[in-house]
Amino acid sequence: MSDTEVSTALQRAPGRPREPQTDERILDAALRLMAQHGFVRMSMDTVAAEAGVTKPTIYRRWPSKIELAMAALVAYCDVTLPAVVGETRTDLIAEMEHFRHAILRPNGMSLLGTVLAEEHETPELLAAFRKYLVTPRRQRLTAILAAAQARGEVRADADIGLAVNMLVGALYAQYLAATPFAADWCERVVDAVLASLGHCAGVDSQLLAA
Repeated sequence: MSDTEVSTALQRAPGRPREPQTDERILDAALRLMAQHGFVRMSMDTVAAEAGVTKPTIYRRWPSKIELAMAALVAYCDVTLPAVVGETRTDLIAEMEHFRHAILRPNGMSLLGTVLAEEHETPELLAAFRKYLVTPRRQRLTAILAAAQARGEVRADADIGLAVNMLVGALYAQYLAATPFAADWCERVVDAVLASLGHCAGVDSQLLAA
């Protein structure tokens, strides 16, 4: 599905008054059922029953199941982002806290499992998940670390891409190990990654390079 088709999937017929509460119920139901049963086994009948609406109500908004699923994914990924304050450790911790809450909220990991399991049958779902959730988060983490590198807070030869993988991967590894997240988990992960980059807040870049 192209970007134009995704945008179209999120729009409703011209002139029809918006009903945000109905839309939210439908999208929540679609997301929940997709996470529980997968896209293939999710039906418009079950979504309608779960949302307490009729099938025509859904089809007036999203003409097909794949368009509904895409809209539900985009709505899931559309969350308020943490503000960037320009302090490397603080910004990274805020991003990781935001990431942790986003993934661990209801249907988070189940939804990821669904889009991965159905990659070959419905590649559009994984593509949308990457575009609207994975890529923007990686870009924000990269920007924070690149700014720190430009300020001379981390080594000039530090591998920023690898550091982002470490930050993101740590959360999935912790979840898969079924180990509870400690209250200071985000702080400890960020500190470990920054230490691997030779982080020294406020150090002059020429001194760091010497």
